[in-house]
Amino acid sequence: MDLKLSHCVVPVDDHDKALHFYRDVLGLEVRNDVSFEGMRWVTVGPAAQPEVEIVLEPPGANPNASPADRQVITELMAKGLMGRLVFATDDCDATFEKIQASGAEVVQEPIDQPYGVRDCGFRDPAGNLLRFTQPR
Repeated sequence: MDLKLSHCVVPVDDHDKALHFYRDVLGLEVRNDVSFEGMRWVTVGPAAQPEVEIVLEPPGANPNASPADRQVITELMAKGLMGRLVFATDDCDATFEKIQASGAEVVQEPIDQPYGVRDCGFRDPAGNLLRFTQPR
């Protein structure tokens, strides 16, 4: 079996804020931005990984979710407990400086971790935890 990651889903509560952050701050490519049946399908991804797409998905996107489910998702998003992404970078400190300059919420400044990486952390506009890691 030859499996490869194709898509991952990150919950967002505002596509425009999310696009600004992922496209303009992080420099990811917009792969899709399509209206479909009253919803908006937005995907982004790193230029160096054209086969991987990050779906920016609002809480109401799952047609099987009840109104109560959507409310729980919204509450978890507000606490920053729904989505996580880890990006590899060749310069953790420069990445940190660029993202911090955008006004993004800092979770952790660059630090050398005992497991062999230097990393830092931020929250995106929807509260998702993003980590940026550089091998030491």
